[in-house]
Amino acid sequence: MLKKGVLLLLALTITAGFAWPKLKPGATATPATMAGAGDRTKNDDVLRVTTVQVMPRPFAETISSTGTLRAEEGVDLQAETSGKIVSIDFEEGKAVKRGDLLLKLNDADLRASLERYRYGQKLAEARERRYAALLAEHVVTQQDYDTALGDVNVQKANVDLYSAQIEKTEVRAPFDGVVGLRYVSNGAYVSASTQIATLQRLDKLKVDFAVPEKYSGRVKVGREITFTVAGGLRRFAGRIYAIDPRIDAGTRTILLRAVCDNADRGLLPGAFANVTLPLDQIADALLVPAEAVIPGLDEKNVFVAKDGVAQRRAVETGARTAEQVHILSGLQPGDIVITSGLQNMRQGQPVAPLAVADAVRVAGQT
Repeated sequence: MLKKGVLLLLALTITAGFAWPKLKPGATATPATMAGAGDRTKNDDVLRVTTVQVMPRPFAETISSTGTLRAEEGVDLQAETSGKIVSIDFEEGKAVKRGDLLLKLNDADLRASLERYRYGQKLAEARERRYAALLAEHVVTQQDYDTALGDVNVQKANVDLYSAQIEKTEVRAPFDGVVGLRYVSNGAYVSASTQIATLQRLDKLKVDFAVPEKYSGRVKVGREITFTVAGGLRRFAGRIYAIDPRIDAGTRTILLRAVCDNADRGLLPGAFANVTLPLDQIADALLVPAEAVIPGLDEKNVFVAKDGVAQRRAVETGARTAEQVHILSGLQPGDIVITSGLQNMRQGQPVAPLAVADAVRVAGQT
């Protein structure tokens, strides 16, 4: 009897051991817990994003571009002929006037030839006067007089020729300006291709810059611009005075040229310029944050939150500032534009806008 009791107790213990895992708290899946797991999975698929509602507002449209400063007038000083330098008559970095002699080449042989032809001209003119008197008395023929007159003209032509060649041995300032650094020394032999120095007119400067071709019909001569140069915060003013009558096929831009005063010589030719060109004032512009615009191969896109999902919208963009982009088409007033999580965004992605406090906290963490 005792033996049967022990066997029965052992059997109950083994049965309870097999049943224990099924009776652990939380191990049994109920309909309620199954529903809870499904909700967590669904919530994990929803992307929390920051958004902005697009509403019309005034916008002063501007174009930002980069340009280069150029002298109003600028040349590389070079001689017109070859020869040895006998004098340098300018100081580096100093202002000169138009017509000032800057450099002189050796012209001794040319002057000797010039004196010879001047003397020959005097003799020819004296002979022509005698023949003119003799022709009036019918002592010489008309042909004799014409020969004497032709000799005068030949001698005068030779004088003019050598005078012009002597002028080529002189380098004079073609306009008022400032001479740059010289690259030659007194006594050096130079050719017509040798650069002597540069001459720049600095009281006014040109600003060359380009804008996209879509603005070609909206930029006009006389429109004001502002610009800054590298290393400075001061804004300078200029005015467009010329527009290139063609569009560059390689860059799809049109070249503009403005002029600005530089009486204090605070600007130098060749400087890099950040140009701002104001266009029209728009009363009802649609603006989105710059980070919301996704560039593509052939178009630009934004994502809009609608009915709890993300929708891709192709947009046409206009002017861009440091923080915002003007949307010309593709959006409607009141659209909710997504501004975060765009790297993982896809068409139809479930999204949920963050609350204001959450958005601020997320911004502080990034």
